[in-house]
This record gives sequence, C-alpha cells and structure tokens, in this order.
Amino acid sequence: MKKLLILSTGGTFNKRYDPLAGELLVDPDASALHAIITRWLTDVRIQTLIGKDSLEMDDTDRQTLLESIRSADESSIIVVHGTDTMDQSAATVAHALLDKQVVFTGAMVPFYVDPIEATANLASAIGWAQAQNTPGVTIAMNGCFGPYADVTKDRSRGRFVCT
Repeated sequence: MKKLLILSTGGTFNKRYDPLAGELLVDPDASALHAIITRWLTDVRIQTLIGKDSLEMDDTDRQTLLESIRSADESSIIVVHGTDTMDQSAATVAHALLDKQVVFTGAMVPFYVDPIEATANLASAIGWAQAQNTPGVTIAMNGCFGPYADVTKDRSRGRFVCT
C-alpha cells in the first residue's frame, strides 16, 4: 500500500451538530476522518489545514492547501474538501503542475448525520489513489472518478456526476 496523506480542509464531510449553537459546524479536529481511518488503515497521515465550509474558503486558503501538498513527503494525497468550491481548489492545485497524485473528495451529507456517503467517498478516493500511479488532480465523489474537470457537482440532483 502506498503511503497516503489525507488533508482535511473542513467541508460538510466534517460537520457536527452543535446543540448550543443550534447548527452544523465544521469539526476542527476532523474526528470523522479519524473514526474511519483508525478502523481501517494504519499507514495514513491525517493533517487538518483550514477547517472551513468551502463557501468560506478564499485564495489564501487555496494557497495554504497548495503549499501543504507541495511540501508533503507523500506523493499520493487525498484532500477532503467541501463540495461547493471543490472544483476551484482542484483547479488551483492542477495549475501548479505538481508531480503528485491528488484526489479530492468530500460529502453532501455530514458523516455524523449519515456516515454512508462520506465513508464511501473516502474509501473510493483511497482506492483510486492506490490503483493509479500517475500524477494529476482527480475527484472521487458519488461513484464518479476522473480528472477534476470531468467530475462536476450537479446541483439539481444533489450529487456529483461524470461528464
């Protein structure tokens, strides 16, 4: 198995219900990722970077993500990202022409609301990263896998589709 780095930027995948605030908030500890990975894989490093809903991310956050990918020792990296601006962050990373394999994934429903989709998307991203040996930026969401520009969010259906 390749050594993997999972970078968590926040997003719906990592949201938890806060009963005091009465809303879903991004979990800064990415405990959803840890809950999945610790039951399954051992040679994975998880790093929490930004901890935001992707609609709140800006170019500075994308540069932080890019620099973390660039400086990582691992050549296979999974980015758990919010779905609303995943395409923008993927494009930023792709345009940097890094010699790394980067797979973006996330969830339409928080792991702590319904763990099925988040777990399936993360498992798919890990499987894709393990099976592929070429650098580039891909998205693995809702059963679609491929170059970041070919997997898009269909807002009318509430899921990602292969184009």
